[in-house]
Amino acid sequence: MPLSNLTVVDLATLAAAPQIAAFFGDFGARVIKVEHPRGDSLRKLVDASGVPLTWKIVNRNKQHVTLDVTKPDGRALLDRMLERADLLVCNLGRERLARFGLERAQLAASHPRLVAVNLTAYGTDGPWADRPGSGTLAEAMSGLAALTGEPDGPPTLSPVGLGDHLGVLQGIVAALLGLYARDAAPRARDADDPRGAREPRGELLDVAMYEPLLGLLSLRLAQTSRNGTEPVRLGNRFPTMAPRNTYRTRDGGWVALTAGTDELAHRALAVIGRPELRDDPRFRDNRARVAHAGELDVLLGDWIGARATVDVVAAFNAAGVSMASVDGLATVLDNPHFRARGSLVAAPDGDGGTMTIAAPSPRRASDPGRIDHLGGSRGADNEAVYRDWLGCTAEQIERWRHDGVI
Repeated sequence: MPLSNLTVVDLATLAAAPQIAAFFGDFGARVIKVEHPRGDSLRKLVDASGVPLTWKIVNRNKQHVTLDVTKPDGRALLDRMLERADLLVCNLGRERLARFGLERAQLAASHPRLVAVNLTAYGTDGPWADRPGSGTLAEAMSGLAALTGEPDGPPTLSPVGLGDHLGVLQGIVAALLGLYARDAAPRARDADDPRGAREPRGELLDVAMYEPLLGLLSLRLAQTSRNGTEPVRLGNRFPTMAPRNTYRTRDGGWVALTAGTDELAHRALAVIGRPELRDDPRFRDNRARVAHAGELDVLLGDWIGARATVDVVAAFNAAGVSMASVDGLATVLDNPHFRARGSLVAAPDGDGGTMTIAAPSPRRASDPGRIDHLGGSRGADNEAVYRDWLGCTAEQIERWRHDGVI
């Protein structure tokens, strides 16, 4: 598999940063999940049946060890792992980074080939670095929540961990960037030794969850900066494109429509039997349609509301206009397109059953990612890691277990 030559130490807690390490495990890396002997708090986040689903999903394909890094022996064991590791994933504030010897300068001195990714809400510098945070707060303070919701309603937070997930994706990019810079990127020659290139070196990459959200909002930020006006909430409409909305169908379903060019918008008008409206000044071009989005939605909504969901989707797709039904998750699990592409996978949950979750992505024709198992029990791989990988003796392991180190 493409990442099978890498070893990752996952020192992160809770649900966001550990997903960075999980990505590497999906594509073959050896990932060692380090948690306190008391167990990660995420294990206590259970569903109605008492199963820690989030723990299982975000800690898939990992070996599980317990370790108290605040104890001297625990810190020494962590160092032994980091000496052999390529990537460290953590989510520590600057004080704890310094305490555990994981700041940039400390890592460069003690583990010069290690790439580390630290994912937090605000990053580890700046005046807000020490604030408690989360992906939800990143959504709020980045400006995203203020734009989400109906015009006359309150700001709306995402029903999923959007801020967390975008931070995870940024963290994966950061990790790959750091590993590439260490191993493959052209290196400048050392001024003290002009005959040869510098040894490859790792680095600490500091990722803040709010930053990819700012990237998502680049257009809106530019508009506000240029015009000096605060955007308003538009519900499901889009400020620079029409039509774009959801519409109720005759059988109680919903469809989502987006037609971002004049050609697509005019095709949509033809689908509803009003091709002559392409020459109507209200709908002739995008700027006019945005100004008259309400009238356009009424026309589309009346036609869509008189027909069944399947017929509406078929009619618009046949005309080359982007439309899909708004599906619930039970329907998503049975989506024939998702199934055909392998976008969903039944993963072994470690307790004798399986759970259907999203398959590893991006997909590769050769050596695709895979999920061998979901998150396991606390300390399940202590022997495999400490004895078999690090070469510790049975007596050392038993003493550490007795002393609460592992």
